[in-house]
Amino acid sequence: MLSANSAKATDGYASRREIFGWAMFDFANQAYTLLIITVVFGEVFTTVIVGDRGDNFRLANFLWSLALAVSYLMVVITAPLCGAVMDYRAEKKRFLLISYLATVVTTAMLYFVEPGYVIIGLLLIVLSNYAYSMGESFIASFLPELGPPQSLGKISGFGWALGYIGGLFAAGFTLVVLGEASADNFERIRWVGPFAAGFFLITAIPTFLWLKERGTPQPRGVSYRHIALNRVTTTFHELRHFKDLTVFLISLLFSMAGVYIIIAFAFIYGAQVIGWDESVRNIMFIIVQITAAAGALGFGWIQDQLGAKRTYQMTLALWVLAIIAIWATPEVTQWVNGRFGLQWQAQHVFLVVGCLAGLSLGSSQSASRALVGLFSPLAKSAEFFGFWGLANKLAGVLGIVMLGVLQTLIGLQASILLCVALFVTAMLICARVNERRGREAALAWEANSHINNYKA
Repeated sequence: MLSANSAKATDGYASRREIFGWAMFDFANQAYTLLIITVVFGEVFTTVIVGDRGDNFRLANFLWSLALAVSYLMVVITAPLCGAVMDYRAEKKRFLLISYLATVVTTAMLYFVEPGYVIIGLLLIVLSNYAYSMGESFIASFLPELGPPQSLGKISGFGWALGYIGGLFAAGFTLVVLGEASADNFERIRWVGPFAAGFFLITAIPTFLWLKERGTPQPRGVSYRHIALNRVTTTFHELRHFKDLTVFLISLLFSMAGVYIIIAFAFIYGAQVIGWDESVRNIMFIIVQITAAAGALGFGWIQDQLGAKRTYQMTLALWVLAIIAIWATPEVTQWVNGRFGLQWQAQHVFLVVGCLAGLSLGSSQSASRALVGLFSPLAKSAEFFGFWGLANKLAGVLGIVMLGVLQTLIGLQASILLCVALFVTAMLICARVNERRGREAALAWEANSHINNYKA
Protein backbone atom coordinates (compact mmCIF):
# COMPACT_ATOMS: atom_id res chain seq x y z
CA MET A 1 0.00 0.00 0.00
CA LEU A 2 1.03 3.65 -0.40
CA SER A 3 2.85 5.48 2.33
CA ALA A 4 0.66 7.41 4.73
CA ASN A 5 2.58 10.52 3.75
CA SER A 6 1.05 10.39 0.27
CA ALA A 7 -2.18 11.80 1.68
CA LYS A 8 -1.54 14.91 -0.33
CA ALA A 9 -2.05 12.99 -3.56
CA THR A 10 -5.06 10.95 -2.45
CA ASP A 11 -6.96 13.24 -0.13
CA GLY A 12 -6.48 16.50 -2.01
CA TYR A 13 -5.19 19.84 -0.83
CA ALA A 14 -6.29 21.97 2.05
CA SER A 15 -9.60 23.83 2.15
CA ARG A 16 -9.68 27.61 2.28
CA ARG A 17 -10.60 27.44 5.95
CA GLU A 18 -7.57 25.29 6.71
CA ILE A 19 -5.27 27.62 4.76
CA PHE A 20 -6.74 30.55 6.69
CA GLY A 21 -6.15 28.69 9.97
CA TRP A 22 -2.54 28.04 8.94
CA ALA A 23 -2.04 31.69 8.00
CA MET A 24 -3.52 32.88 11.31
CA PHE A 25 -0.41 31.59 13.07
CA ASP A 26 1.56 34.15 11.07
CA PHE A 27 -1.04 36.75 12.08
CA ALA A 28 -0.65 35.80 15.74
CA ASN A 29 3.10 35.43 16.10
CA GLN A 30 3.84 38.74 14.40
CA ALA A 31 3.02 40.44 17.70
CA TYR A 32 6.11 38.80 19.17
CA THR A 33 8.40 39.60 16.24
CA LEU A 34 7.30 43.21 15.96
CA LEU A 35 6.75 44.24 19.58
CA ILE A 36 9.47 42.23 21.30
CA ILE A 37 12.31 41.80 18.80
CA THR A 38 11.97 44.55 16.21
CA VAL A 39 10.51 47.63 17.83
CA VAL A 40 9.44 48.05 21.42
CA PHE A 41 11.23 45.72 23.80
CA GLY A 42 14.50 45.85 21.87
CA GLU A 43 14.54 49.61 22.29
CA VAL A 44 13.46 49.36 25.95
CA PHE A 45 16.17 46.79 26.67
CA THR A 46 18.99 48.77 25.05
CA THR A 47 18.01 52.26 26.21
CA VAL A 48 16.29 51.60 29.56
CA ILE A 49 17.10 48.14 30.96
CA VAL A 50 20.83 48.40 30.14
CA GLY A 51 21.07 52.05 29.10
CA ASP A 52 23.91 54.23 27.89
CA ARG A 53 26.95 53.52 30.06
CA GLY A 54 29.10 56.20 28.49
CA ASP A 55 29.69 54.13 25.35
CA ASN A 56 26.84 55.37 23.12
CA PHE A 57 24.79 52.21 23.87
CA ARG A 58 27.46 49.91 22.41
CA LEU A 59 27.38 47.51 25.38
CA ALA A 60 23.58 47.47 25.33
CA ASN A 61 23.52 46.72 21.59
CA PHE A 62 26.10 43.96 22.04
CA LEU A 63 24.13 42.29 24.86
CA TRP A 64 20.95 42.44 22.77
CA SER A 65 22.72 40.82 19.83
CA LEU A 66 24.21 38.19 22.16
CA ALA A 67 20.80 37.18 23.54
CA LEU A 68 19.35 36.78 20.05
CA ALA A 69 22.41 34.90 18.82
CA VAL A 70 22.25 32.38 21.67
CA SER A 71 18.56 31.69 21.03
CA TYR A 72 19.19 31.21 17.31
CA LEU A 73 22.10 28.87 18.03
CA MET A 74 19.74 26.72 20.11
CA VAL A 75 17.41 26.51 17.10
CA VAL A 76 20.33 25.52 14.86
CA ILE A 77 21.07 22.57 17.13
CA THR A 78 17.51 21.34 17.69
CA ALA A 79 15.30 22.30 14.70
CA PRO A 80 16.32 19.46 12.30
CA LEU A 81 16.12 16.91 15.13
CA CYS A 82 12.61 17.99 16.07
CA GLY A 83 11.60 18.01 12.40
CA ALA A 84 12.72 14.42 11.99
CA VAL A 85 10.64 13.31 14.98
CA MET A 86 7.61 15.26 13.76
CA ASP A 87 7.70 13.55 10.37
CA TYR A 88 8.11 10.05 11.85
CA ARG A 89 5.48 10.41 14.57
CA ALA A 90 3.14 12.77 12.68
CA GLU A 91 3.27 15.20 15.59
CA LYS A 92 3.62 18.57 13.87
CA LYS A 93 0.66 20.06 15.71
CA ARG A 94 1.84 18.76 19.06
CA PHE A 95 5.28 20.29 18.68
CA LEU A 96 3.71 23.50 17.37
CA LEU A 97 1.46 23.68 20.44
CA ILE A 98 4.38 23.22 22.82
CA SER A 99 6.41 26.00 21.18
CA TYR A 100 3.35 28.27 21.12
CA LEU A 101 2.64 27.87 24.84
CA ALA A 102 6.30 28.30 25.75
CA THR A 103 6.45 31.54 23.76
CA VAL A 104 3.33 32.87 25.46
CA VAL A 105 4.56 32.14 29.01
CA THR A 106 8.10 33.49 28.62
CA THR A 107 6.93 36.59 26.73
CA ALA A 108 4.38 37.45 29.43
CA MET A 109 7.19 37.22 32.03
CA LEU A 110 9.04 40.12 30.37
CA TYR A 111 6.80 42.34 32.51
CA PHE A 112 9.12 41.60 35.45
CA VAL A 113 12.26 42.91 33.70
CA GLU A 114 13.02 46.30 35.25
CA PRO A 115 15.90 48.78 34.69
CA GLY A 116 19.11 47.09 35.77
CA TYR A 117 17.64 43.56 35.59
CA VAL A 118 19.93 42.72 32.69
CA ILE A 119 20.46 39.00 33.38
CA ILE A 120 16.79 38.10 33.72
CA GLY A 121 16.06 40.16 30.62
CA LEU A 122 18.69 38.29 28.63
CA LEU A 123 17.42 34.92 29.86
CA LEU A 124 13.78 35.61 28.98
CA ILE A 125 14.68 36.90 25.53
CA VAL A 126 16.75 33.78 24.86
CA LEU A 127 13.92 31.46 25.95
CA SER A 128 11.04 33.32 24.31
CA ASN A 129 12.85 33.88 21.03
CA TYR A 130 13.93 30.23 20.94
CA ALA A 131 10.35 29.02 21.42
CA TYR A 132 9.01 31.51 18.87
CA SER A 133 11.67 30.57 16.30
CA MET A 134 11.00 26.85 16.66
CA GLY A 135 7.30 27.49 16.12
CA GLU A 136 8.15 29.45 12.99
CA SER A 137 9.82 26.34 11.53
CA PHE A 138 7.02 24.03 12.71
CA ILE A 139 4.23 26.06 11.08
CA ALA A 140 6.22 26.39 7.85
CA SER A 141 6.50 22.60 7.56
CA PHE A 142 2.75 22.40 6.82
CA LEU A 143 3.12 24.52 3.66
CA PRO A 144 3.84 21.75 1.07
CA GLU A 145 0.57 20.01 2.05
CA LEU A 146 -1.66 23.04 1.56
CA GLY A 147 -1.75 23.33 -2.22
CA PRO A 148 -0.17 22.45 -5.57
CA PRO A 149 3.36 23.68 -6.33
CA GLN A 150 2.11 26.43 -8.64
CA SER A 151 0.10 27.93 -5.75
CA LEU A 152 2.64 27.80 -2.93
CA GLY A 153 3.88 31.31 -3.69
CA LYS A 154 0.41 32.79 -3.22
CA ILE A 155 -0.26 30.70 -0.11
CA SER A 156 3.05 31.62 1.50
CA GLY A 157 2.57 35.26 0.54
CA PHE A 158 -0.94 35.24 2.03
CA GLY A 159 0.46 33.96 5.31
CA TRP A 160 3.18 36.59 5.48
CA ALA A 161 0.75 39.35 4.46
CA LEU A 162 -1.76 38.31 7.13
CA GLY A 163 1.14 38.29 9.58
CA TYR A 164 1.97 41.90 8.87
CA ILE A 165 -1.69 42.84 9.22
CA GLY A 166 -1.57 41.18 12.63
CA GLY A 167 1.49 43.23 13.42
CA LEU A 168 -0.39 46.36 12.42
CA PHE A 169 -3.18 45.56 14.89
CA ALA A 170 -0.67 44.80 17.64
CA ALA A 171 1.31 47.96 16.91
CA GLY A 172 -1.83 50.07 16.88
CA PHE A 173 -2.80 48.95 20.37
CA THR A 174 0.73 49.54 21.62
CA LEU A 175 0.85 53.07 20.22
CA VAL A 176 -2.55 54.08 21.55
CA VAL A 177 -2.58 52.35 24.93
CA LEU A 178 1.02 51.70 26.01
CA GLY A 179 2.78 54.73 24.55
CA GLU A 180 6.45 55.35 23.90
CA ALA A 181 9.43 53.13 24.73
CA SER A 182 11.14 55.39 27.25
CA ALA A 183 12.27 55.44 30.88
CA ASP A 184 9.60 58.00 31.77
CA ASN A 185 6.87 55.71 30.39
CA PHE A 186 8.35 52.46 31.71
CA GLU A 187 5.46 51.52 34.02
CA ARG A 188 3.11 51.41 31.02
CA ILE A 189 5.42 50.12 28.32
CA ARG A 190 6.50 47.17 30.48
CA TRP A 191 3.07 45.68 29.69
CA VAL A 192 4.21 45.08 26.12
CA GLY A 193 5.30 41.55 27.09
CA PRO A 194 1.95 40.44 28.55
CA PHE A 195 0.08 42.12 25.68
CA ALA A 196 2.16 40.39 22.98
CA ALA A 197 1.68 37.08 24.81
CA GLY A 198 -2.08 37.53 25.10
CA PHE A 199 -2.40 38.55 21.46
CA PHE A 200 -0.49 35.45 20.36
CA LEU A 201 -2.45 33.19 22.72
CA ILE A 202 -5.89 34.27 21.48
CA THR A 203 -5.39 34.87 17.76
CA ALA A 204 -3.59 31.57 17.11
CA ILE A 205 -6.57 29.51 18.26
CA PRO A 206 -7.94 29.06 14.68
CA THR A 207 -4.66 27.37 13.73
CA PHE A 208 -5.19 24.58 16.23
CA LEU A 209 -8.90 24.27 15.40
CA TRP A 210 -8.62 24.00 11.60
CA LEU A 211 -5.10 22.92 10.63
CA LYS A 212 -4.91 19.17 9.97
CA GLU A 213 -2.21 16.64 10.80
CA ARG A 214 -2.11 14.68 7.52
CA GLY A 215 0.61 12.16 8.30
CA THR A 216 0.14 8.83 10.03
CA PRO A 217 2.49 7.98 12.91
CA GLN A 218 5.01 5.22 12.30
CA PRO A 219 5.26 2.32 14.79
CA ARG A 220 6.14 3.29 18.34
CA GLY A 221 8.76 1.67 20.53
CA VAL A 222 11.60 3.86 19.26
CA SER A 223 12.84 6.78 21.36
CA TYR A 224 12.68 10.38 20.15
CA ARG A 225 16.46 10.55 20.41
CA HIS A 226 16.96 7.52 18.17
CA ILE A 227 14.44 8.77 15.60
CA ALA A 228 15.99 12.21 15.47
CA LEU A 229 19.61 11.14 15.16
CA ASN A 230 18.91 8.29 12.72
CA ARG A 231 16.70 10.28 10.34
CA VAL A 232 18.85 13.42 10.36
CA THR A 233 21.99 11.36 9.72
CA THR A 234 20.22 9.63 6.83
CA THR A 235 19.11 12.95 5.41
CA PHE A 236 22.65 14.33 5.50
CA HIS A 237 23.72 11.34 3.41
CA GLU A 238 20.82 11.90 1.02
CA LEU A 239 21.53 15.58 0.46
CA ARG A 240 23.45 14.71 -2.69
CA HIS A 241 20.02 13.99 -4.20
CA PHE A 242 18.85 17.49 -3.20
CA LYS A 243 21.69 19.56 -4.60
CA ASP A 244 19.56 22.60 -5.39
CA LEU A 245 17.97 22.66 -1.95
CA THR A 246 21.43 22.48 -0.37
CA VAL A 247 22.77 25.34 -2.48
CA PHE A 248 19.68 27.41 -1.80
CA LEU A 249 20.01 26.90 1.97
CA ILE A 250 23.59 28.20 1.75
CA SER A 251 22.29 31.25 -0.13
CA LEU A 252 19.58 31.63 2.50
CA LEU A 253 22.22 31.59 5.23
CA PHE A 254 23.70 34.81 3.85
CA SER A 255 20.45 36.57 2.92
CA MET A 256 18.75 35.87 6.24
CA ALA A 257 21.84 37.06 8.12
CA GLY A 258 21.13 40.45 6.57
CA VAL A 259 17.40 40.23 7.25
CA TYR A 260 17.91 39.37 10.91
CA ILE A 261 20.25 42.31 11.33
CA ILE A 262 17.52 44.62 10.04
CA ILE A 263 14.82 42.98 12.18
CA ALA A 264 16.94 43.29 15.32
CA PHE A 265 18.42 46.75 14.76
CA ALA A 266 16.19 48.79 12.42
CA PHE A 267 14.32 50.65 15.14
CA ILE A 268 17.41 50.86 17.32
CA TYR A 269 19.08 52.45 14.27
CA GLY A 270 16.21 54.91 13.98
CA ALA A 271 16.59 55.95 17.61
CA GLN A 272 20.39 56.11 17.77
CA VAL A 273 21.48 57.16 14.24
CA ILE A 274 18.48 58.94 12.73
CA GLY A 275 17.33 60.42 16.04
CA TRP A 276 13.65 60.25 15.18
CA ASP A 277 10.78 61.67 17.20
CA GLU A 278 8.21 59.41 18.81
CA SER A 279 5.59 60.42 16.23
CA VAL A 280 7.86 59.48 13.31
CA ARG A 281 8.71 56.17 14.96
CA ASN A 282 4.99 55.45 15.26
CA ILE A 283 4.41 56.22 11.60
CA MET A 284 7.26 53.87 10.70
CA PHE A 285 5.43 51.16 12.66
CA ILE A 286 2.51 51.45 10.30
CA ILE A 287 4.48 51.96 7.08
CA VAL A 288 6.60 48.84 7.54
CA GLN A 289 3.58 46.62 8.23
CA ILE A 290 1.59 47.87 5.23
CA THR A 291 4.47 47.72 2.74
CA ALA A 292 5.64 44.32 4.03
CA ALA A 293 2.12 42.91 3.58
CA ALA A 294 1.96 44.40 0.09
CA GLY A 295 5.38 42.94 -0.72
CA ALA A 296 4.41 39.47 0.47
CA LEU A 297 1.15 39.45 -1.49
CA GLY A 298 2.53 41.09 -4.62
CA PHE A 299 5.67 39.03 -4.88
CA GLY A 300 3.71 35.88 -3.98
CA TRP A 301 1.70 36.42 -7.15
CA ILE A 302 4.84 37.31 -9.13
CA GLN A 303 6.50 34.13 -7.88
CA ASP A 304 3.75 31.92 -9.27
CA GLN A 305 4.17 33.69 -12.64
CA LEU A 306 7.96 34.02 -12.94
CA GLY A 307 9.23 31.25 -10.65
CA ALA A 308 10.41 31.17 -7.06
CA LYS A 309 14.14 31.49 -7.73
CA ARG A 310 13.81 34.52 -9.99
CA THR A 311 11.49 36.20 -7.49
CA TYR A 312 13.89 35.50 -4.62
CA GLN A 313 16.73 37.09 -6.61
CA MET A 314 14.58 40.16 -7.28
CA THR A 315 13.86 40.57 -3.57
CA LEU A 316 17.58 40.42 -2.75
CA ALA A 317 18.30 43.17 -5.27
CA LEU A 318 15.56 45.22 -3.60
CA TRP A 319 17.26 44.64 -0.25
CA VAL A 320 20.59 45.97 -1.55
CA LEU A 321 18.90 49.21 -2.60
CA ALA A 322 17.12 49.45 0.76
CA ILE A 323 20.33 49.01 2.80
CA ILE A 324 22.23 51.62 0.80
CA ALA A 325 19.32 54.00 1.33
CA ILE A 326 19.27 53.30 5.08
CA TRP A 327 23.01 53.96 5.39
CA ALA A 328 22.95 57.11 3.26
CA THR A 329 19.86 58.78 4.76
CA PRO A 330 21.64 61.29 7.08
CA GLU A 331 24.24 62.32 4.47
CA VAL A 332 21.76 62.49 1.57
CA THR A 333 19.41 64.64 3.63
CA GLN A 334 22.23 67.01 4.53
CA TRP A 335 23.43 67.21 0.92
CA VAL A 336 19.94 67.91 -0.46
CA ASN A 337 19.34 70.62 2.11
CA GLY A 338 22.67 72.30 1.30
CA ARG A 339 22.32 71.94 -2.46
CA PHE A 340 18.74 73.12 -2.82
CA GLY A 341 18.27 75.24 0.29
CA LEU A 342 15.67 72.92 1.81
CA GLN A 343 15.05 72.02 5.44
CA TRP A 344 14.25 68.36 5.22
CA GLN A 345 14.76 66.22 8.32
CA ALA A 346 16.55 62.88 8.11
CA GLN A 347 13.76 61.20 10.07
CA HIS A 348 11.22 62.11 7.40
CA VAL A 349 13.45 60.88 4.57
CA PHE A 350 13.88 57.70 6.59
CA LEU A 351 10.13 57.07 6.29
CA VAL A 352 10.50 56.81 2.51
CA VAL A 353 13.37 54.37 3.01
CA GLY A 354 11.10 52.38 5.33
CA CYS A 355 8.71 51.72 2.43
CA LEU A 356 11.52 50.12 0.44
CA ALA A 357 12.68 48.06 3.41
CA GLY A 358 9.13 46.90 4.13
CA LEU A 359 8.62 45.67 0.56
CA SER A 360 11.94 43.81 0.78
CA LEU A 361 11.13 42.25 4.14
CA GLY A 362 7.77 40.74 3.27
CA SER A 363 8.72 39.55 -0.20
CA SER A 364 12.07 37.92 0.58
CA GLN A 365 10.83 35.85 3.52
CA SER A 366 7.75 34.66 1.64
CA ALA A 367 9.75 33.69 -1.45
CA SER A 368 12.35 31.73 0.53
CA ARG A 369 9.72 29.76 2.44
CA ALA A 370 7.87 28.83 -0.74
CA LEU A 371 11.08 27.75 -2.48
CA VAL A 372 11.91 25.32 0.33
CA GLY A 373 8.35 23.99 0.06
CA LEU A 374 8.87 23.29 -3.65
CA PHE A 375 12.11 21.41 -2.95
CA SER A 376 10.73 19.31 -0.05
CA PRO A 377 9.25 15.79 -0.37
CA LEU A 378 6.11 15.50 1.73
CA ALA A 379 7.53 12.64 3.78
CA LYS A 380 10.38 14.89 4.88
CA SER A 381 8.67 18.29 4.96
CA ALA A 382 9.05 18.92 8.70
CA GLU A 383 12.66 17.72 8.62
CA PHE A 384 13.54 19.87 5.60
CA PHE A 385 11.86 22.88 7.14
CA GLY A 386 13.92 22.06 10.22
CA PHE A 387 16.96 22.60 8.02
CA TRP A 388 15.29 25.78 6.77
CA GLY A 389 15.00 26.84 10.41
CA LEU A 390 18.63 25.84 10.95
CA ALA A 391 19.78 28.02 8.04
CA ASN A 392 17.58 30.90 9.18
CA LYS A 393 18.75 30.91 12.76
CA LEU A 394 22.39 30.14 12.01
CA ALA A 395 22.10 33.21 9.80
CA GLY A 396 20.72 35.08 12.78
CA VAL A 397 23.67 34.00 14.91
CA LEU A 398 26.27 34.98 12.31
CA GLY A 399 24.63 38.20 11.20
CA ILE A 400 23.74 39.60 14.60
CA VAL A 401 27.07 38.66 16.20
CA MET A 402 28.99 40.19 13.29
CA LEU A 403 26.91 43.36 13.48
CA GLY A 404 27.13 43.45 17.28
CA VAL A 405 30.93 43.25 17.23
CA LEU A 406 31.34 45.50 14.20
CA GLN A 407 29.23 48.29 15.65
CA THR A 408 31.39 48.34 18.80
CA LEU A 409 34.36 49.10 16.52
CA ILE A 410 33.01 51.50 13.87
CA GLY A 411 29.52 52.45 15.06
CA LEU A 412 26.06 51.34 14.02
CA GLN A 413 25.65 53.42 10.85
CA ALA A 414 28.75 52.16 9.06
CA SER A 415 28.14 48.61 10.26
CA ILE A 416 24.79 48.41 8.47
CA LEU A 417 26.65 48.16 5.13
CA LEU A 418 27.58 44.61 6.16
CA CYS A 419 24.08 43.69 4.95
CA VAL A 420 24.92 44.74 1.38
CA ALA A 421 27.78 42.26 1.26
CA LEU A 422 25.54 39.53 2.69
CA PHE A 423 22.73 40.06 0.16
CA VAL A 424 25.10 40.24 -2.82
CA THR A 425 26.78 37.00 -1.70
CA ALA A 426 23.37 35.33 -1.41
CA MET A 427 22.49 36.41 -4.96
CA LEU A 428 25.71 34.98 -6.38
CA ILE A 429 25.24 31.63 -4.63
CA CYS A 430 21.58 31.35 -5.64
CA ALA A 431 22.57 31.77 -9.29
CA ARG A 432 23.64 28.09 -9.15
CA VAL A 433 20.16 26.89 -8.14
CA ASN A 434 18.07 25.18 -10.82
CA GLU A 435 14.45 25.43 -9.74
CA ARG A 436 13.10 22.79 -12.15
CA ARG A 437 15.78 20.28 -11.15
CA GLY A 438 15.10 20.92 -7.46
CA ARG A 439 11.37 20.29 -7.87
CA GLU A 440 12.01 17.13 -9.90
CA ALA A 441 14.37 15.81 -7.21
CA ALA A 442 11.65 16.17 -4.58
CA LEU A 443 9.08 14.41 -6.76
CA ALA A 444 11.51 11.61 -7.64
CA TRP A 445 12.34 10.97 -3.98
CA GLU A 446 8.63 10.89 -3.14
CA ALA A 447 7.92 8.42 -5.96
CA ASN A 448 10.78 6.13 -4.90
CA SER A 449 9.58 6.28 -1.31
CA HIS A 450 6.10 5.14 -2.40
CA ILE A 451 7.55 2.25 -4.47
CA ASN A 452 9.69 1.08 -1.54
CA ASN A 453 6.73 1.25 0.82
CA TYR A 454 4.57 -0.66 -1.63
CA LYS A 455 7.17 -3.45 -1.92
CA ALA A 456 7.49 -3.58 1.83
